[in-house]
Amino acid sequence: MDINLVAEALKFMVLGMGIVFVFLALLVQIMKWQAGLTAKYFSPKSSPAPIYTPADDEEARTAAIIAAVTEYRKTHPKG
Repeated sequence: MDINLVAEALKFMVLGMGIVFVFLALLVQIMKWQAGLTAKYFSPKSSPAPIYTPADDEEARTAAIIAAVTEYRKTHPKG
């Protein structure tokens, strides 16, 4: 019996990679199906969240910086 180990190894490698690929493809499809069901039957009935603009973020950041500097100056007076 002459067994070519390289050919057997390649066969097992291709078989293993094929099984993993099929499993992952199936998993992706199941997750898409589950997301569709979740969106269909469990979607929120309330109004959507407010949309924040970059200007709102900039104003909040500026307010936080001013508050931090003010607090620092209270605890660390000059001189």
